[in-house]
Amino acid sequence: MTDLEHITPVDFGRSLRGIGVNLLCRDVMGMAAFLHDVFDLEIHRASKDFAIIRHGDWMMQLHADATYHAHPLLTLVPELPPRGTGVQIYLFGVDPDQAVMRAPVEMVLEQPADKPHGLREATILSPEGYAFSPARVV
Repeated sequence: MTDLEHITPVDFGRSLRGIGVNLLCRDVMGMAAFLHDVFDLEIHRASKDFAIIRHGDWMMQLHADATYHAHPLLTLVPELPPRGTGVQIYLFGVDPDQAVMRAPVEMVLEQPADKPHGLREATILSPEGYAFSPARVV
């Protein structure tokens, strides 16, 4: 894997494959801390404007609103949270029981439960209003 701490933006962009997830955040550092503290995700290049989040081979990016100043998507983002209504991001291989224990109680939307599709999962809201579902095989 590439050295995510020192890769240039151009080289990083050229290395991306598959599906990319970018989340717009009012507080990138707070969101990065939440993802690390609750789900034990790896955080790289975290700053007030940008962070790379890694879970195994999968990566997503956090971008501060200001970094989207010229992007038309920013005009659609609501002023007040929750921002991510209707988006559920699964984190396969993350223990939902452990994540719920580490999450602020008021952010837990769904307690861990065994589902008919063979996964034990929970749903936890991030500070930005995105729904994250840690899930593991039952």
